[in-house]
Amino acid sequence: MGTDERSLAPADLDRCVTVAGAGSIGVAWALVFARRGWEVAVFEPDLGRRRLVPIELERRLAALATAGLADEATATIAGRVAVHDNLASAVESACYVQECAPEDLSVKRMLFEELDKVAPSGCILASSSSTLRISQVCEGLACAGRSLVAHPGNPPYLIPIVELVPAPFTLPATVDGAEAILRSVGMSTVRLRREVEGFVFNRLQGAVLREAYCLVRDGVAAPEDIDRVMRDGPGRRWSILGPFEVAELNTRGGIEAHARRLGPAYTRMGAERGQSDPWDDDLVATVSKAVQARFPRGSWEEHVAWRDQALMTLEACRRAHPALSGPPPVGAPRLAASTERASDEEL
Repeated sequence: MGTDERSLAPADLDRCVTVAGAGSIGVAWALVFARRGWEVAVFEPDLGRRRLVPIELERRLAALATAGLADEATATIAGRVAVHDNLASAVESACYVQECAPEDLSVKRMLFEELDKVAPSGCILASSSSTLRISQVCEGLACAGRSLVAHPGNPPYLIPIVELVPAPFTLPATVDGAEAILRSVGMSTVRLRREVEGFVFNRLQGAVLREAYCLVRDGVAAPEDIDRVMRDGPGRRWSILGPFEVAELNTRGGIEAHARRLGPAYTRMGAERGQSDPWDDDLVATVSKAVQARFPRGSWEEHVAWRDQALMTLEACRRAHPALSGPPPVGAPRLAASTERASDEEL
């Protein structure tokens, strides 16, 4: 079907969305929308998976209610989700489709070819892809202009970040519309300026994971100790600050001072892994300008005090909730087993 750019504007939308694929991420996406009052049609070709969707929704909603995170009755939220075995019926009233097929180019391409035929002309088509670019999935299809990647964390109803990654052929109205819809259901959206494999989320966590494997391989530390360093070290700061913000507040004089003092050491560490990515002055200045828009240098002391207060609040929460102190010891009682199909996504 053709695409009318004006039809992709987010105003006056019917609050109907389709989730195409009922794996772990698909069910989680259905929950994101249903919790915010949207009617959700879940398309799943596999009979066994269709039967499990209500069970998984009930389990996840019960867990949210126990944690005090459910604003409505479980039955009310679950009642907004309908499961379909036919893609055309699932997308009939949709203004937005969140594709959640396995991370396989041929599978995603086939699904988008079908969406191209049956989705309403003004419907935005978003892929939950972890590494595949929408230009690979949709090139040459009539629906290309209204297609993009909307890559979530896992599970998206607890980790709200979602990366919006358009192809060169994606219409600007598609990105605007997707962002408006996703923000309306509580997601934290980030627009990438160009396509890159793995996007931002997986490149950042991939960089840490590659180094972690190298440290084990090189006999520097045991796997359990590397996990402990991350949990009790950077992970605590990164839960409230990004890496540039950490650098700004860790060093008096901000990012520029941090780069002068530690940049050469980080360059040497990178060189050990065959990388050559020095932090030149122009790059540091670009990052510093962006960070100071959020953390003005003249209020550095106040921002450091805020950081410490936030860390103290998290520490108090950990002491009050033992589950935040790390994984349960071996032999401890286990939570109820999941009936989910394992996700094919990195996420």
